[in-house]
Amino acid sequence: MRKMTKKNKVLAAAGALALVAGGGSAAYAYWTTVGTGSGQATNSSGGGTVTLHANFTGGLAPGSSKVVTYTADNPSSTTSTKVGVLTASVTTDVAGCLPEWFDVTANTSNTTVAKGDVGTVVGSGTLTFNDSASVDQSLCKSAVVTITVGSV
Repeated sequence: MRKMTKKNKVLAAAGALALVAGGGSAAYAYWTTVGTGSGQATNSSGGGTVTLHANFTGGLAPGSSKVVTYTADNPSSTTSTKVGVLTASVTTDVAGCLPEWFDVTANTSNTTVAKGDVGTVVGSGTLTFNDSASVDQSLCKSAVVTITVGSV
């Protein structure tokens, strides 16, 4: 091994200093800037449409009532939906069997119907065949009574 002369020591120190200085400045070099930006996407158009059902047993006669259960099917594969206020009305398949002879109620439960669910109970009510002592209601014998249910 050779002895370092004063000249070699100065050159070595200068080289080391150059390396440190060069490396040190690279560590602190960066760019600065300012800017703004945004992004957007459209949300779902809503909970979609549910299919509502009115379920009750047959056998109504003047003066009798049946419990009605309202259910909903949600075919959406992406979102659940809440069923709000239920409305119900009665029709029959016989012209002389008057819908006015029937009363139907729809008590709302404000139930959320999960995506893909079938048969979720969303309310209940009563279907009553009012007895009219002054009018012959014989045309309602074997008539099909339909409850049409909606949600608002």
